[in-house]
Amino acid sequence: MRRTGALLAAIVALVGTVVFLIVTPAGAATARIMPLGDSITGSPGCWRALLWSRLQSSGHTDVDFVGTLPPQGCSIPYDGDNEGHGGALATNVANQNQLPAWLAASRPDIVLMHFGTNDVWNNIAPATILSAYTTLVSQMRAANPAMKILVAKIIPLNPPTCPDCGRRAVNLNDAIPAWAAATTTQQSPIVVVDQWTGFNTGTDTYDGVHPNAAGDQKISDRWFPALSSLLPTSTPTPTPTPTVSPGGGCAATFKNVGQWTGGFQGEVTVTNTGSAATSAWTVRWTFANGQQISQLWNGALTATGAAVTVRNVSWNGTLAPGAATTFGFLASWNGANPAPAPTCSPA
Repeated sequence: MRRTGALLAAIVALVGTVVFLIVTPAGAATARIMPLGDSITGSPGCWRALLWSRLQSSGHTDVDFVGTLPPQGCSIPYDGDNEGHGGALATNVANQNQLPAWLAASRPDIVLMHFGTNDVWNNIAPATILSAYTTLVSQMRAANPAMKILVAKIIPLNPPTCPDCGRRAVNLNDAIPAWAAATTTQQSPIVVVDQWTGFNTGTDTYDGVHPNAAGDQKISDRWFPALSSLLPTSTPTPTPTPTVSPGGGCAATFKNVGQWTGGFQGEVTVTNTGSAATSAWTVRWTFANGQQISQLWNGALTATGAAVTVRNVSWNGTLAPGAATTFGFLASWNGANPAPAPTCSPA
């Protein structure tokens, strides 16, 4: 995506004139996170600043955003390393074998990938773009077999010079969930993050393509729950076995993240609604139409027929009052797919 003088002026207005750089102490970070994509990620990609700030304020302080590119601006202090290459096509990065060197230099544990806008603009077929995604995922796993990969449904685009781009973006996004379901593995899960729904090019971009401040906030808000669910909290546990008050409790809410023929991706948020820390939680529900879970992450699954039980894993059972964590799953469906009604107990 080429910049004009007017667009450069808009960027300056967005990010201000002061550039801050956060230096993460060597060895301090426990999770290395690579934002990967094009100018929506990196030029300046101020959603990264908002996301980093929210992670810090929510207790996820042991994180390190990584990449071979430095921060390009934004008006708040943040860890700005990234792989947001302006004008890049996912297909070119895959075909030219560019990613392995970036991975070797940065050694990420988690990749946030919003990639394909320029491919859509260049009228590259969704199947070709998804083939490039597969190449990139293979390279990620070659660098780190346990790589966690968050793949975005790209934000809408409506540039004045490309009247068909909006429909092309929809065609790509519609194909991403099935691709993810076929490519995900238990060791290296792929989670689809819907950046498209609710994003308005008229109010959330300054040119029909690149996010303005409102768009940056929406992008950050969509990444946060999916990313934070993969991260241990840095808040210290009060005692090795926290005591749960008699009035303690938890709540579970379900979200259908994406659905395609024969399959869907679900997400459940567990929130401590009590007045004391939980040491564990258990979520239960019963599927109504024969749905079956094929893969679940950030929880321990037990399924008997239609009855589903998910318990916390070692690092996400302890929740302070008001704190939340998220687990996700892939499942099959046939005929109808009503949303389950999960219940939660703090044990």
